[in-house]
Amino acid sequence: MNSLLKQISEKAIELADFEFTQEQTENKWLGTKPVSETDIKLTEKRLGIEFPTDFKQFLSITNGFSAPNDIEPTFEPINKIDFLKNIDSFIIEAYNIDGIKNIGRQLEKSILVGGINQEQYFLLIPPNSTNEKWKYWKFANWHPGEEEHINLESYFTEVLNFMNEQIETE
Repeated sequence: MNSLLKQISEKAIELADFEFTQEQTENKWLGTKPVSETDIKLTEKRLGIEFPTDFKQFLSITNGFSAPNDIEPTFEPINKIDFLKNIDSFIIEAYNIDGIKNIGRQLEKSILVGGINQEQYFLLIPPNSTNEKWKYWKFANWHPGEEEHINLESYFTEVLNFMNEQIETE
């Protein structure tokens, strides 16, 4: 995943579709310092969950990751990660109506790891039982419904592929 995040950082800076800090531009890196295992465990305890392995791996690489463009969310530092219901309860209410209550139920238990105060969120949705897997959603009101990903690496791979397509068309 480290290589993938480095490639995204380099492509984002090359595309220059977004404003990056001088440090990000010089280092060609949109991340920050990694999180300690202790901080991960403390956050898991605070939330009453155990993060999926790939998200822990992400945090061990970087404590947050700037949006590479205006259609992807910024991944938040660990101290800002919380349940969506604690950050934006209105969106849960908006999706708890007839016909889309299943989305509302998923949002109610989701953990917001990216996109606070942005137009799109990245959500981790814990499994209901031991037979289920974590869900990874990019969620935006401007996009019809949730965009589900197999895992975090598949999401970042899609981001990189999109950026490569942008470079090819320029």
